[in-house]
Amino acid sequence: MTTYITKLGDMWDGIAKEVYGDEMKADILMKANPDYLRTIIFSAGIELSCPEVTFGSDISLPAWRQ
Repeated sequence: MTTYITKLGDMWDGIAKEVYGDEMKADILMKANPDYLRTIIFSAGIELSCPEVTFGSDISLPAWRQ
């Protein structure tokens, strides 16, 4: 797991874009940092945990499609 130190004005989607290359992965960051769920715009210097993601493996297919 890596970390990300916020900059003033960072938001979840922008951090996800920077860390994972995809703003739609913001939910992964939010789940890993529950203490900051109510934060919309970050101040500078907050350390967030960034779990490693294996792209493509987070899609679960229904049993009939596997």
